[in-house]
Amino acid sequence: MGAVYDAQLAPFLNRILHGDCREVLKMLPDASIDLIITSPPYADQRKNVYGGVHPDHYVEWFLPISAELLRVLKPTGSFVLNIKERVVNGERHTYVLELIMAMRQQGWLWTEEYIWHKKNCYPGKWPNRFRDAWERLLHFTKQRQFKMFQEAVMVPMGEWRHGRLKKLGQNDLHRFNSRAGSGFGKRVANWIGREYAYPTNVLHMATECYNRYHAATFPVELPAWFIKLFTEPGDVVLDPFMGSGTTAVACVRLDRRYIGIEIMEEYVRLAEERIAKEQPQPNLYTFAEGRADYEPK
Repeated sequence: MGAVYDAQLAPFLNRILHGDCREVLKMLPDASIDLIITSPPYADQRKNVYGGVHPDHYVEWFLPISAELLRVLKPTGSFVLNIKERVVNGERHTYVLELIMAMRQQGWLWTEEYIWHKKNCYPGKWPNRFRDAWERLLHFTKQRQFKMFQEAVMVPMGEWRHGRLKKLGQNDLHRFNSRAGSGFGKRVANWIGREYAYPTNVLHMATECYNRYHAATFPVELPAWFIKLFTEPGDVVLDPFMGSGTTAVACVRLDRRYIGIEIMEEYVRLAEERIAKEQPQPNLYTFAEGRADYEPK
């Protein structure tokens, strides 16, 4: 079955496809993608690029896209959606929450929510709120059992452990349950000898913009983190709103195959220029020349 999927995907693999993802996605075979990660245009944003989508119509606009993503994702795959509500008439619009509910009705499982803390967020002052320093990374799956490699994103324990673990109290040697009755507990002695720990679901990363004409601020480290967490070398990663190619760059660096879709031709060229600078030496997953080519409609 894997060889069949590879043959069907061959015209699209390691390519940035110029076109509207609502049409291009229909060409991809069922259950062929290991990970989808993308940052679609937020409501009423990038009007000069994508035309803008009004918050009241955002769910209606996105559901046909998420239906195609559900179709092409493997049963063990994951979909990570970077999105954030905008402010309308002085309050946060609910289109993201409405989208989550609608996607659950569509068949998605809302498995987790990660937070991207933007360490260098834009300065600003508003009378009723502070600077926007975080964005959502919604994790959807098709089933409860999916591919996940937690050890791939473990973080160093830190120097604090040397002092904290030097002298352990009685409560540190046994599981100490929370006094609040939450059911949570810990055994500090388990940390002895460990160099790495599992991360939280809050990612602290600075914004990054490869091209000043592109509005997206996706740092390469962001898709790379999820690519390491949810895929293995050689797996296929899809970004239906590829923009300037950041997800593809992360894939090349991590030896994953990618499929990108981008509606703006100038961004396709920009992405291809970036990727060309990242190309590694040919490896097991490099496809031979002479395969059928994708032809945009």
